[in-house]
Amino acid sequence: MKILVTGGLGYIGSHFAVCAIQASKEIVIVDSLENSSLKVLDAIESITGTRPVFYQGKVQDRELMTQVFNAHSFDSVVHFAGYKAVGESTKEPLMYYQNNVAGSAVLMDMMKEYGVNKLVFSSSATVYGVPEFVPYTESHRIAPFNVYGHSKAMTEVMMQGLCEAQPDWSAIALRYFNPVGAHESGDLGEDPKGIPNNLMPFITKVAVGELAELGVFGDDYDTVDGTGVRDYLHVMDLAEGHLKALSWLDANKGFKAVNLGTGNGMSVLQMVESFERVNGVKVPYSIKPRRDGDLPAFWADASLAKELFDWQANRTLDDMMRDSWHWQSRHPRGYQS
Repeated sequence: MKILVTGGLGYIGSHFAVCAIQASKEIVIVDSLENSSLKVLDAIESITGTRPVFYQGKVQDRELMTQVFNAHSFDSVVHFAGYKAVGESTKEPLMYYQNNVAGSAVLMDMMKEYGVNKLVFSSSATVYGVPEFVPYTESHRIAPFNVYGHSKAMTEVMMQGLCEAQPDWSAIALRYFNPVGAHESGDLGEDPKGIPNNLMPFITKVAVGELAELGVFGDDYDTVDGTGVRDYLHVMDLAEGHLKALSWLDANKGFKAVNLGTGNGMSVLQMVESFERVNGVKVPYSIKPRRDGDLPAFWADASLAKELFDWQANRTLDDMMRDSWHWQSRHPRGYQS
């Protein structure tokens, strides 16, 4: 099996790449390097003993993608390539629609042209929007309230339409909740550029001394301690979920959307307290005003993933904290160190 992995040098894509190689899959990576580093290739090779074939560029570059599809006979595609900063998406909506939606359209068009009909897509729980109920199930109405979420939902609509028009197609949109952690080796992890948008890399960058303190946005929500509650899952569990989804595609046709999460919510302060306990490192924080658009609490119902392809999150919160700090403490400046 040869798999095209778009965005394969990013945080989640690189961990999937390791899982795929260790499962004896052959992969080819396309990545623009806008939010990643060539050093990720070195890390993948160090962990697996295999250096994947790599092409630098964007999926909406039809000339590049023609070169890639001409050079390789793919069995399936796992599509991670996309911008993911909610705040940035609000300021630069056209950039997000161009990259996330138009790029996905080009990719699916190329797949159709070359007879590749199995696709796993990196989607997001942001497609659900303000919860009508929690935990979110896949039957929850789709009502994203930011551009990033809309770009994911629009790509899902394209996938579903394509599967309905092409009966030989099978596709899964995996709706992630909050991936954290790193590969247990400490050689592969999350390395956001600039100020992190997500909680876990912010915690580790404070712990390593790169940032002075963690800003906790709001402590007056109706939650266990007043801070926001999210469903955090280990990135390696998430990566393994993609392999399970690929196996499901081999035996099924049509489109499915599937949640990947632990089914448990943790507050911001619970995350900080867990990190300090597991790693013996203090994380200074201060309470800030709520941010516009933040939701009080949401988490996943991931029972469909268990039912369809026998996936569940197995790594613990302590594993997430330990592996995150192992990566950051070994690489204080990310892939630059």
